[in-house]
Amino acid sequence: MMSKLWGGRFAGGLDPIAWEFNASLSFDWRLAEVDIRGSIAWSKALMKAGVITLDEQHQISKGLTDILAEVRAGKFTHAPTDEDVHTAIERRLIELVGPVGGKLHTGRSRNDQVATDFALWIVDAIDRVDAFVKLVQTALVERAERDMGIILPGYTHFQQSQPILLSHWWLSHFWPLARDRQRLAQLRERAAVLPLGSGALAGTPFPIDRKFLANQLGFKTFSPNSIDAVSNRDSAAEFLFTAVMIAIHLSRLAEMLILYTSAEFGFIELSDAYSTGSSLMPQKKNPDTLELTRGKAGTMIGRLTGLLAVLKGLPSAYDKDLQEDKVPVFEATDTLCLMLPVVAGVLQTLIIRPEKMEAALNPAMLATDLADYLVNKGIPFREAHRLVGLAVRRAAALEIPLSQLPLAEFQSISPAFEKDIAEVFNFQASIARRNSPGGTSPAAVQVQLQQARAFLDDHKTRSSIPASQTPRGGDGS
Repeated sequence: MMSKLWGGRFAGGLDPIAWEFNASLSFDWRLAEVDIRGSIAWSKALMKAGVITLDEQHQISKGLTDILAEVRAGKFTHAPTDEDVHTAIERRLIELVGPVGGKLHTGRSRNDQVATDFALWIVDAIDRVDAFVKLVQTALVERAERDMGIILPGYTHFQQSQPILLSHWWLSHFWPLARDRQRLAQLRERAAVLPLGSGALAGTPFPIDRKFLANQLGFKTFSPNSIDAVSNRDSAAEFLFTAVMIAIHLSRLAEMLILYTSAEFGFIELSDAYSTGSSLMPQKKNPDTLELTRGKAGTMIGRLTGLLAVLKGLPSAYDKDLQEDKVPVFEATDTLCLMLPVVAGVLQTLIIRPEKMEAALNPAMLATDLADYLVNKGIPFREAHRLVGLAVRRAAALEIPLSQLPLAEFQSISPAFEKDIAEVFNFQASIARRNSPGGTSPAAVQVQLQQARAFLDDHKTRSSIPASQTPRGGDGS
């Protein structure tokens, strides 16, 4: 059995509790496949540099490939001396190929090794998350197409403000996710920088071709400074920030959908496939999937702030504190890869109640249209705003809708109000007038749909979604 990688310096063994505290195998085993990829590439670079022979490289590569098969089959057996994923794989390599396996770590430190592994893992995670974000975007576009023409009360300050198309509202949640995907693509570029070849902090003394290594592992380039390379965890922090933004955008959507499913609104109904019941109240249909989406966004923020706090206190080069970088990134990825397909499934299967939305439309929502009516008659907007405010107050005093305020009452406020005022109180016409680019008119929303479709076509995903994580569809209207 192989001893610890660093054991020669020490006369005594590490305290068992200290060993458990120091070890990271329980969570960094996720890096096994990328660690093997990195090690195969490193063995090729060692051979290219003349450090090992071609035969030795073949032996090492064959051993690592056999270990990869064990890992994928779940047949890899861990040993008590396995401190981390790197130790475990090197120990198993030496068991398989003998002393030649001990040559693999020549010129390499766990510092640049783990930085490389983590960068590879993050790039793969970016691709997986991006595919799931696109799944939600696609569901939002399909929802907007399906619900075209339905009018929804629009809210600001969570007070009714102006009528909008429901399709316009769906797409308002598409574009934040578009920005998230742009952030992921930009992060992918920054993450694809090779740390390997930096050693512990000073570089490697062997003539390693780092450009060759970068090409082997799919990196765009290699790090320009070995000290920075082994301590750089910007990609982990940026990944968590982007994960947080995705979760926040989903949380905002979930919050409104939760409210819209309540009896007080009744605008939508969730599919049974994405709802739960109450252990006490038989009538309940709870939006637990959406509530968990909202709640997990808060947990995600905690992961980001935790990592930033770790990074804030570090000096230069590698410190063991950086072992804390992986768990929050792993957990954030797991959360998003569950949350995103669930939200997509909710969107695909929910039932719209357009009659409830129509019944909620209040003529007072057309007060701005009334002010615009006066503007078209030559009255400055600020004065028109004041006059319409007086009309709203008068209708409230009479306890009647603004649309039913008698013409005489309007004209007592301003003679600019004429018989054609009745034409203002038309929700469809109000929406149609908002025809500027990005507006809520049917024509503007159709253009926006084309833009959304173009974004999806232009931003292809690099990773596919497993069939088991694809929403099944269901009973949506």
